[in-house]
Amino acid sequence: MTISVQTLERLSLEQIEAFLEGSVEVGFRGENRNEIYAWVNQTLRQQRYEELKRSERGVVRRYVEKMTGLSRAQTTRLITVYARGDEVKPQPYRRRRFPRRYTGEDIALLASLDEVHETLSGPATKKLLQRACYNFNDARYGRLAQISVAHMYRLRASRAYRERRIKYQATRPTPVSIGERRKPEPLGRPGYLRIDTVHQGDQDGVKGVYHINAVDEVTQWEVVGCVEQISEAFLLPMLEAGAVSVPGSWFSFRQRQRVHQPPGSAVA
Repeated sequence: MTISVQTLERLSLEQIEAFLEGSVEVGFRGENRNEIYAWVNQTLRQQRYEELKRSERGVVRRYVEKMTGLSRAQTTRLITVYARGDEVKPQPYRRRRFPRRYTGEDIALLASLDEVHETLSGPATKKLLQRACYNFNDARYGRLAQISVAHMYRLRASRAYRERRIKYQATRPTPVSIGERRKPEPLGRPGYLRIDTVHQGDQDGVKGVYHINAVDEVTQWEVVGCVEQISEAFLLPMLEAGAVSVPGSWFSFRQRQRVHQPPGSAVA
């Protein structure tokens, strides 16, 4: 018996039984699910599956399984779809999504509220939403009045919110006075030093010293010294030693306290 691949769905039940008994390696393979499902739908329609007896339906079922390579459970599912009166075709994938509670209008209301109040914290914004709903009877804020603070931040991070309100906050520097370059303000009192550093330079791979120039801002008394590195471990001893000769300097005052303080006492 000669069977054309293009007319496989038009075979009679006798031809299908003969095909199943005599053919072991022959099978129909479509390039994608659309072709396979279309062939299954056309075969069931051609064989009038809904009018067949139970034994005849088993023959058609085994024929579809053999030709398509589908499992028995998958074939049963496709035949059930056809028997229900629907067309056998691939179902589009639908991702499971939770019902959406807050609409785009709610996000727009939240964005406008944040714009007016300059984006307050979550608890403070929630109080404003509750006041708008319960105190001022604004029905637009009915759903937002019941929102949690955590979900409010999720709405603020959503794309719909950012399209309506985008707020940029510049980096705020930390106000630390250490290492700050500024002119002393002695108000006519001596003892305020202006420190300048100059690196001598390197020679033959050896690191040079740093020249330290300390000048009193009022009396213009100058003391010059050298340190190996610019750090507290090297600068503090040099300044304490060199500032003894600077009249009224803070360092010389601290040294005089150390010299004249009684044993066991602490310097304030």
